[in-house]
Amino acid sequence: MTMTTTAWSRQVTIPEDLCSAAEKLYGERFASLEKLILFLLEEVTRPDALKMDQEEQRIIEQRLKDLGYL
Repeated sequence: MTMTTTAWSRQVTIPEDLCSAAEKLYGERFASLEKLILFLLEEVTRPDALKMDQEEQRIIEQRLKDLGYL
């Protein structure tokens, strides 16, 4: 861990091919790969993230039932 003026941080290792793919897909939206990863981690660790995932799953299942797939 390293100390910055605002918070502690960690270094992680991510495969180069995954980084390149993310940069190609989202490079225009995010200034850096680090900012993309921070955004993603903030989204999946929000207190309501699991609740939203469960609700989205319910909606998808209902749509599939309505279409006759389930």
